[in-house]
Amino acid sequence: MPLSAGFRLGIALRRVACARGWLKTRRLRQPVVSVGNITTGGTGKTPLVAYTARRLLARGFRPGILTRGYGRKYPAEIVTLDPAPERKADPREVGDEPAWLAQTLPEVPIVVCRDRYRGGRLAEDRYGVDVHLLDDGFQHWALAREVDVITLDVTQKLSDRELLPAGRQREPCSALERADMIVFTRADLADPQPIQEQVRHINPRAACFHCRTRLRGLVEVSTGRNYPLGAFEGEPVVAFCGVGNPRAFFADVRKWGFIVAAEYSFRDHHVYSGEDLLPLILDVRKSGARALVTTEKDAINLTSFKRGGPLILACVTEAVLEEAEAFEAGLLSRLAATKQED
Repeated sequence: MPLSAGFRLGIALRRVACARGWLKTRRLRQPVVSVGNITTGGTGKTPLVAYTARRLLARGFRPGILTRGYGRKYPAEIVTLDPAPERKADPREVGDEPAWLAQTLPEVPIVVCRDRYRGGRLAEDRYGVDVHLLDDGFQHWALAREVDVITLDVTQKLSDRELLPAGRQREPCSALERADMIVFTRADLADPQPIQEQVRHINPRAACFHCRTRLRGLVEVSTGRNYPLGAFEGEPVVAFCGVGNPRAFFADVRKWGFIVAAEYSFRDHHVYSGEDLLPLILDVRKSGARALVTTEKDAINLTSFKRGGPLILACVTEAVLEEAEAFEAGLLSRLAATKQED
C-alpha cells in the first residue's frame, strides 16, 4: 500500500506535466482511436480492437493498428506487418497480441513500436492509413487521440485501493473521466449494473455499451484442423490459459458446453515450455479428458509444442456488442467531428 501511494503520486505528477506542456504530446495527421483500460490486462481490449477494425473496414476506412508489442523477446526498434492473406507473425518478435491481430486481421497493417507517433507516421506514409487504432493506449500520453474507448470487465471490481503494485489498476477510478466510450465486457458472466452505476458517477457523459465473448469454432493447434461448435459439447476437457483474467476464460469454457475436469492458469503472455504441459497431460490421462482447451493467444505461445501429444484445441472467439449499431454510430460521429475540425 505505501508503494501504491507513491504510484498514485507519480500518476498525478504525470497528468500535471502533460496538462502544462512539460511532457510533449504529438498529433498524427489522421485520427487516433485508442482502445485501452485502467488495469494491467484481461479486460478484452484486444478483441475489441479487432471488432472495431472490422467495423471500420466495412465502412470503407483504411484502419491501421499501432501497438507496443508487450512481451517481445527480440524487440526490434520498429516492426511492420504488411497486409497479406494467411499472414502470420512471430510472437517473439512482435508480441503475442499483435501476432494474434495479424492472424485475425490479415488485411489490416500493423506497426509495432514503442514510439507510437513514429509508428503512426510510417503507417500513414506507407499504407495510406486514414484512421489509427491504438492498442492499449489509454496511458500513452505521448500521442494525442480523438477517441478514447475503455474496456471494463464486469467480473472484476474497481477500487482505488487496487492501484499497482497492491492491485491491478494502472490509474485511480477518476481516470475514467477521460473516456469517450466505455465498453463493459463479459456482460454475460456477471451483472454489469453495479460497476456501470459506479462509472456513471465518475463520467456521466461517456456512451456505455455491453460486450460478450462468442465462440466461433475450435482449431487443433498442431494441424490447424477446424472443428464445429458442438464437436466436444458435454465432453471432459482440461482448460488452461495465460491471460489477464483466467477465471473468465474458465467460466466461458463451461458456458460453451464443455465439462472442465481441471483448470491451469499461468501468468499473462506466458510462453509455454514442454515442462509446463507435463502436469496438464497427466491430468488428461487421469481424468479421461478428450482434449486440452485454451485461448487463441495461448495457442500462439505454444512454441515448444510437439505433435504426438494430446489433442490441444484453441477456442476461436469474437467480441459481440449488444449495441453494435449505436457503438458504430458513436464512433463514426466522433471521427466525422474530427474531420470537420481539420
